[in-house]
Amino acid sequence: MAERHHQRNSLMRTSLAAAAVLLIALASLSGARVQAQSATTPDASDLAEGRRLFEQKGNCQACHGWSGDGHKTDNQMPDGANLRETKIPRAGLVMTIKCGRLNSQMPAFDKFAYSDGRCYGKTQADLKAYPTRMPDPPSTLQAREIELIVDFMMARIVGKGPMDHARCVEFWGGDEDICRDLAK
Repeated sequence: MAERHHQRNSLMRTSLAAAAVLLIALASLSGARVQAQSATTPDASDLAEGRRLFEQKGNCQACHGWSGDGHKTDNQMPDGANLRETKIPRAGLVMTIKCGRLNSQMPAFDKFAYSDGRCYGKTQADLKAYPTRMPDPPSTLQAREIELIVDFMMARIVGKGPMDHARCVEFWGGDEDICRDLAK
């Protein structure tokens, strides 16, 4: 009888310890989820930096247009996708900027993209099998810079539909000259 009582107490202690570990794990996950949610809402300075990187260092508008609609600003550059209509999720955009698009004119902005198989499991030697050569980017981007560009794109471009006057004012944060020519 005493042995059964001891086994029951031992089982209860084990169950309580397991429940405590589970509660701590759930609390940690909950905290991580709140932190992740706040990380997905970029502040104004991050959006401004993402825009600067989109326009200048990445020179994205050369192919995708200033508003991301595919109306490029440089006729020497290849036609870029209409990012205002894309359904690519955030992770896909990060991967596309980092690794480019195989067999297309979208460059890889990660300096080491095809040095070690990190992108699509391919190396520089594998790219030679594709008929369309992936161009070099105007400059390479750090992981944080790619994240900032994607934050900007998700907030101002991706899924926003065709550019019109109201969207242009929202995009620029005011009624700029370029917006006046767009339909109201």
